[in-house]
Amino acid sequence: MLTRRATILSASALGLSACLPTGGGTPPEATRAVANPAFDAWLDGFRGRAVAQGITGQTLDRGLSRAGFLPGVIERDRNQTEFTRTTEDYLAIVASEDDVAEGRQAYARQRNNLEAVSARFGVQPEILAAFWGVESRYGTRIGDFPVISATATLAFDGRRGRFFEAQLLGAMQIIQAGDTTPDRMVGSWAGAMGHTQQLPTVFLEYGIDFRGDGRRDIWGADPTDGLATTANYMVRYGWQPGAPWGMEVAIPPGFDTGQADRRNRQPVSTWRAAGITRPGGGAVPDHGPAAIHAPAGAGRPGFILYQNFNVIRRYNPSTNYAIGVGYLADRIAGAGPLQGDFGADATGLTQAQRRELQARLNRLGYDVGTPDGVVGRRTEAAISALQRDRGLAVTGQPSPALLAALGG
Repeated sequence: MLTRRATILSASALGLSACLPTGGGTPPEATRAVANPAFDAWLDGFRGRAVAQGITGQTLDRGLSRAGFLPGVIERDRNQTEFTRTTEDYLAIVASEDDVAEGRQAYARQRNNLEAVSARFGVQPEILAAFWGVESRYGTRIGDFPVISATATLAFDGRRGRFFEAQLLGAMQIIQAGDTTPDRMVGSWAGAMGHTQQLPTVFLEYGIDFRGDGRRDIWGADPTDGLATTANYMVRYGWQPGAPWGMEVAIPPGFDTGQADRRNRQPVSTWRAAGITRPGGGAVPDHGPAAIHAPAGAGRPGFILYQNFNVIRRYNPSTNYAIGVGYLADRIAGAGPLQGDFGADATGLTQAQRRELQARLNRLGYDVGTPDGVVGRRTEAAISALQRDRGLAVTGQPSPALLAALGG
């Protein structure tokens, strides 16, 4: 069971939400409570346990007055989808050119606040902006679920009852402290809240009133308190001010990819001796012991991962997530795209060819959205529809032959 000393900040890190950003809002029916007498009885029992933990009756009356059982939360908890994405795909999802442009605009709008938080905590402002972008798309997707009802529903359900009862109790403590009101306390279906998606118990431990107004407000239009809370967390777990998270490197042919493991931290001199260089040549800079990530194997681009990469993983233990945050931060700060080419995937298509296939499907009226080279359900559905319309075997899978068949 995770406690308030948890070393993971966001709900996505606990398998409580997909790491990949999702489009659109939450269907209204998902956040609609339904009558459930057993749930109501459970809430009555919770009240007694909460009072024993120092929650006042007045706070409980305010916090639980509109708490209800949410079947939509249970459905999401039972049907979490594990997305297995390559590093190349993940970066296309969280750090496309559109994402980078949006991130730079958000950074410009919040430059003063980002730099003020950075000056206090020592976490680079572009890193904070990247967390903000990956977690809530710069505050535009902080969640639609009432956190009290969501955590109460999951606590009542019992699959992770102790954990979620701790989150519900944490929500009551937040209300009692005056940081927000029950109506404003909205977030993900699993109870992660605000601009950088923090669970209630972790908010209580790391939350920062950076603006000095007496409230730690991560829900309002101003993201500063949320950014400061994230920075506070990063510093607590060893962030090295001014040091990079990592960077792109060239993995030479013949490199022993068995050595490419985030847990295999070696002196940079070891990796230099093994032929690891910057893209196009040049020595890899030394920022202390580092690991190598070679997602496409030898002869393809990879990454050297320094200590700050490990700190980002404290937020979410996915290697792709940590690289995504770091790479997006670099792009927001003005860096260019990756220089290396990952080559063709298992379908035989490169990312550029997958984008072209999506563009051709769009032109033919099979909507896949913005071509990004990532083949997901929407692209598979479009391919299936085209195959049915043309009397072909319906596989839903891209291929070089399909790309050629669609013409220019």
